[in-house]
Amino acid sequence: MRLNVLILPGDGIGAEVTREAVKVLEHVARQFQHQLLLSEGLLGGVAIHQTGTPLPQETVDLALKADATLMGAVGLPEFDQAPPEKRPEKGLLGIRKVLGVYANLRPVRSYKALLDSSPLKNHLVDGTDMIIVRELTGGIYYGTPRGIHEEGGETRAVNTMTYTRSEIQRVARMAFHLARNRRKKVTSVDKSNVLENSQLWRRVVVEIAAEFSDVALDHILVDNCAMQLILNPRRFDVLLTENMFGDILSDEGAVLAGSIGMLPSASIGDRKPSGAWVGLYEPVHGSAPDIAGQNKANPFGAVGSVAAMFEYSFGLKAEAAAVNRAVEEVLNSGNVTADLKPGGRPATTEEVGDAVVAAL
Repeated sequence: MRLNVLILPGDGIGAEVTREAVKVLEHVARQFQHQLLLSEGLLGGVAIHQTGTPLPQETVDLALKADATLMGAVGLPEFDQAPPEKRPEKGLLGIRKVLGVYANLRPVRSYKALLDSSPLKNHLVDGTDMIIVRELTGGIYYGTPRGIHEEGGETRAVNTMTYTRSEIQRVARMAFHLARNRRKKVTSVDKSNVLENSQLWRRVVVEIAAEFSDVALDHILVDNCAMQLILNPRRFDVLLTENMFGDILSDEGAVLAGSIGMLPSASIGDRKPSGAWVGLYEPVHGSAPDIAGQNKANPFGAVGSVAAMFEYSFGLKAEAAAVNRAVEEVLNSGNVTADLKPGGRPATTEEVGDAVVAAL
């Protein structure tokens, strides 16, 4: 198969973990005899440094031509006080919008080898296996009006949470399709006891559920969901929610996996003429500038994002399974980075990447 993939290394540790993920991507492509076409572009702080904008037009053009995009984290402390349009994160929001990737899929799985890495008791975490489906291009992050202004002698900040029926329908269908290939259960998260936005969300999700009679649906309020993720994470299979709630809850899932460095993500849109699903793949962790350049960042989230790319954008489930098996083998070996190994000599970022390739 012809795999046309854009690489956006990003900022901080993004470049380091992406480098190891690309090694895995190249190895699997050779192993399974695929034709891999790689291109590279700028996004985030590094793009601002070189072009003056967090999302250059050249990167937009490359992303639209590619079948899938593999990204590193964006963000640098030097831009923390910059106006919104000059911050690295603006590039991330921009490329999501350009590609129309409306469903963010974040698998959260507990590994036997990492049970002791979670601050939760082992019996609570063991057996956790869920996918959080977060709506990605609507809600409060994109709604208008927004901004900070003076009004009647008072400074006022405004953000608008807004959703349309069609935006909710398409992400809900994605969640139900995923559930059909798992344990056939969708849990929809909202705040319908307070927010009209959530009341529409719940109403539309119920309508979509009628199309999937083989999948069970239940509802949970977001505050209770945050608690249940810690008290009883095994109850969840596919967790469906809007943009801001999903942003918060999916990072909470890092506690279950043992480290935020373990979590991959896939942001999915519609099909391209090539037949591939438009996809943007990235680990969920940040750019961690405090450890950048030290070769000690955890690359498993980036490597897992490659597995997600094989599965969701290209439909190559054997290749995805091979990567996931290799990751588990390396985890079981104890050849892991410092965040997963508080005692003893930790492996470097590069050593972990090499170990995954060797396991493949």
